[in-house]
Amino acid sequence: MTVPCTVVHLGLVNYMEALNLQNRLAEQVKAGADGWLLLLEHPHTYTFGRAGNAENLRLTPEQLDEVGANVYWVDRGGDVTYHGPGQLIAYPILDLKRLGDGPRWYVAMIEQAVIDTMTDFGIESGIIEGRPGVWSGNEKLGAIGLHISQGVSTHGLALNVDTDLDYFNHIVSCGLADAGVTSVSRKLGRKVSVSETADAFARHFARHVGLDIRVGSVAELMEALPIA
Repeated sequence: MTVPCTVVHLGLVNYMEALNLQNRLAEQVKAGADGWLLLLEHPHTYTFGRAGNAENLRLTPEQLDEVGANVYWVDRGGDVTYHGPGQLIAYPILDLKRLGDGPRWYVAMIEQAVIDTMTDFGIESGIIEGRPGVWSGNEKLGAIGLHISQGVSTHGLALNVDTDLDYFNHIVSCGLADAGVTSVSRKLGRKVSVSETADAFARHFARHVGLDIRVGSVAELMEALPIA
């Protein structure tokens, strides 16, 4: 048995606007509505999760202005990470109780969906014990951070597709000082667009988690939202 889920491609969305969308949709899902998978990109943004350490951001407020990045402290798991153009952001808003398993299983399914997507592109990737996310060698390709409330998930995945990796130089990414970062484009030696990876990820994610996905429009999403 699969769980219905609508996939929406949103393009470039401000971080807090996307968080507001997630929270509003999550309230509907808690009340019994079907799930959503939001696929998008963010402008230059640094976020700290619940385990965040301010010392892992190496920029002053003035320097943040120079690089054009915003900073937010949010309720996902993990430490500091970077979001920006060229990075596939996937926010599944799903009731894990309907999927029949818990957070550890869910994280593993997201990781496996990324690994399968990378296989489609001819990139070898995997997981490293004690280091969340998906890696290619000792370089991180995808970061995962979640918030689960009443069994409903928000936040999700950031996969470096054609990301400006220089922005990671300004943080201790995920609090791991010895870890590098890479991207799909860097691994392949050619420019790869977010749209090339988005549908592949959605397909693999749906298969692993058990979703019956359909593609919806931005207009449909806005119509479905409760009044703020």
